[in-house]
Amino acid sequence: MHAMQYEITLPADYDMDIIRERVATRGHLLDGFPGLGVKAYLMRERGVDGSPVNAYAPLYLWNTPQGMNSFLWGPGFQGIVDDFGRPQVQHWTGLAYEEGVAAGAPAKAAIRRRQRIPEGSHLSGLVEELALEARRLARCDGVILAATAVDPRTWEALHFSLWAHDAPEGVGDVFQVRHMSAPERKLLAQGRHW
Repeated sequence: MHAMQYEITLPADYDMDIIRERVATRGHLLDGFPGLGVKAYLMRERGVDGSPVNAYAPLYLWNTPQGMNSFLWGPGFQGIVDDFGRPQVQHWTGLAYEEGVAAGAPAKAAIRRRQRIPEGSHLSGLVEELALEARRLARCDGVILAATAVDPRTWEALHFSLWAHDAPEGVGDVFQVRHMSAPERKLLAQGRHW
């Protein structure tokens, strides 16, 4: 699994209905995309759920690097570039993926939590702990799925979860889920990924 996200921060007075309309009219285009486990069409609105900014920030869980590459070098990502400029694309190597207790429910909210991996950490023990976080999250009431991944360039861990209800406060960046494409979700390997 590969996790990927780009976050487009928008002006404070930006009409977020433009993003809602974009997702409503284009979101379905990846509903059958090869290699894609899950794409969560995420947005944040300034003043909602504690967000200081307006942002469009889709997050992807890829089953294959070929799928990710086909998207990045194809018309899907080019549409983002054409409309907003070329954003920085963050990506993380998957550590763990878990289906949640509310796996069949529609997604309403998402939480993204980033965690710095301290210098001198014993990596094999630490990644075991990080992978267990996905399992712990998946057992929470209302969780649809949970994933943990690491960027070994910056030594940052990503914890990501989708929720069937409002996300709990104070545990990370909260996003509204506008749509979810999940053509190969069932192919995402559950448990740790090494």
